[in-house]
Amino acid sequence: MIKNETLNQAIPATMNAAVWGGEGTRLSVESIPTPEPQKDEALVKIAACGVCHSDLHVMKGEVAFPLPAVLGHEISGTIVAIGEGTLRPERAVGDRVVGAFIMPCTKCDSCAKGRDDLCEQFFKENRLRGNLLDGSSRLRRSDNSRLSMYSMAGMAEYAVVPLSALALVTDSIPLEEAAVLGCAAFTAFGAVTRAARLEAKESVAIVAVGGVGSSLIQVARYAGAAPIIAIDISDEKLAAAKALGADYAVNSRTEDVVEVVRELTGGKGVDVAFEALGHPATFAQAISLLGEGGRMVAVGIAAGAQTASVPITPLVRRGQSIVGSFGARTRSDLPQVVDMARTGGYALNQVVTRKYPLADVQKAFTAMENGEIQGRAIVCPEQRTPWIPDDSSHEVEDSQPARPL
Repeated sequence: MIKNETLNQAIPATMNAAVWGGEGTRLSVESIPTPEPQKDEALVKIAACGVCHSDLHVMKGEVAFPLPAVLGHEISGTIVAIGEGTLRPERAVGDRVVGAFIMPCTKCDSCAKGRDDLCEQFFKENRLRGNLLDGSSRLRRSDNSRLSMYSMAGMAEYAVVPLSALALVTDSIPLEEAAVLGCAAFTAFGAVTRAARLEAKESVAIVAVGGVGSSLIQVARYAGAAPIIAIDISDEKLAAAKALGADYAVNSRTEDVVEVVRELTGGKGVDVAFEALGHPATFAQAISLLGEGGRMVAVGIAAGAQTASVPITPLVRRGQSIVGSFGARTRSDLPQVVDMARTGGYALNQVVTRKYPLADVQKAFTAMENGEIQGRAIVCPEQRTPWIPDDSSHEVEDSQPARPL
């Protein structure tokens, strides 16, 4: 066993992890060796890992990734060890932390410019090869065969995370629910504050208010947007959007969205439109809602190689812009996301609507794939039975790809 004197507890030699072997969306919980952190890395005992559509995209073959692998990119937990050779670590053993799905190397040209969201080493090594930043995986099966890591591979009892991807979680924030700050809230924060550069009193439309869209509502409200217009085809999701802070809700299945949005904005159209689904039709719809000089921020990732058409002349004549947003900037923004939750700007209790034990991870993903989960589900390794509220009518359905991660 690895011994950690500071916490006065033994780190087990093996742990349970949800392994994806490439057989569709099937996951198997296996006992594998507990990973060891290297320089500038921490071993985190997982409190919770979010159940995100991005992992489902990988399992369905819509996003290429090397297998077999351990998925899970939205985690919270406690640091139990720090890699040997780490100099002056900003985090310490015993810290409660949340991890961002974008794990910056801190050394490439993009990171040097503060663009953690464009870290070349992260995309090259992790997203293409399933490694950590040094070009190797920390995970293997009991037969010593390699396992790829999707971000930090958080669907397990322990995970190795680069220290650059971790932020402190204060005691006032529930540690399990805090997991969603590293992807759902983090993604929305980057879209609102970085890509859109949203200013107070600017009007906003959010097209598709599932997992990401509901987070966009909260962050836009936190940034002072007014009005916030939620657009979807589900009355249940729209009701939940109103509860989260949307000023208006428009059902695009039964209403003329462009006409309604123009009416709500005095005939102008919105300053910013967010597209949170990654579908050609909703992409085009978001652009159609823009006013003069409006910005469309594309957040949802399409399955495969889908494309969307853009009317060229209105884009040029009206001075509009389209920008993509993958996530926020980890080192500078993740602490702000945590502080947003601490001060009440992001309601974790309204986002997290189900909790599953690790043994039921397959049930969690099957429920999400079937559209049964409202809001965000999390997997908690130390939980023994599922927590599923009887009444979920107020919750937001997570029916879209939450991230392409």
